[in-house]
Amino acid sequence: MLPVRFRLLLTRRLLPGLVCCALTSPAARADDPKDAPNAVDVSALLREAKALQLQYRESAALARYEQVLGAFPRNYEALWQAAVLSVNIGTRYTDESRRGAYYTSARQFADRAYAVNPKGGEANYAVALTLAQQATIRSARDRLSLYKSMKPYVLRAVEYSPTMPEAWQVLGRWNYRVAHLNLVERAYCRLLLGGPPTGASNTKAMEALRRAHNLDPCRIQYYYDLARVYQNQRLLQSAREVLKEAAEVQPMTGEELEISRRCRNMLEQLERS
Repeated sequence: MLPVRFRLLLTRRLLPGLVCCALTSPAARADDPKDAPNAVDVSALLREAKALQLQYRESAALARYEQVLGAFPRNYEALWQAAVLSVNIGTRYTDESRRGAYYTSARQFADRAYAVNPKGGEANYAVALTLAQQATIRSARDRLSLYKSMKPYVLRAVEYSPTMPEAWQVLGRWNYRVAHLNLVERAYCRLLLGGPPTGASNTKAMEALRRAHNLDPCRIQYYYDLARVYQNQRLLQSAREVLKEAAEVQPMTGEELEISRRCRNMLEQLERS
């Protein structure tokens, strides 16, 4: 029998997508395969894509979603999932041009998902996520503009899908990054962007990251993000407690193994302080 934490991880990691797949609203099923003769089995492809994601075979899952979109370009589930997978795959490349190509593709998928269902939490999350990732490879001017553009999408994401931990994580990261704009960045925003993004704070960052952590306690990235903010705010005991909890989480991928290592190193540093 699988360990309890492992079973919880498998059932919760893709919960937003599984719920979305079951939706019957017109926006969620913008293309109904029953309406087209000789159509591909969209439901089967979506199930296969989900299974591949659970096996961490993201490139293969992305290919299945692209098959769905080849037959039904407005399929909401395939669009937002393809956006997220493109971001995930792109982050693994050290070559900036290849990473940028994946992020551009992700943005296109996300924008199409938003066009299909602008009140979908998943679509708003996908747009916010792609903007955040594009900011990591853009110039200072573009980066600040992207941070400002992110705000309405990430706020709508948590409003429309309040049980989606990934959306709360992006909101937490946005608050933390914007709250720490330096003087030059703030001056640049005032001069060229009509002012910096408003409403961000470290308190809101911690609240959002705690929400993400509580919704999915098996995702080690949430522990790491929350501990870093606690450390920055000199809430060292809270950081230690989160990192000790992180030590109980079983990493499932190479990326999670690296984050687990960082959590251990951070805890060791805090224990010595």
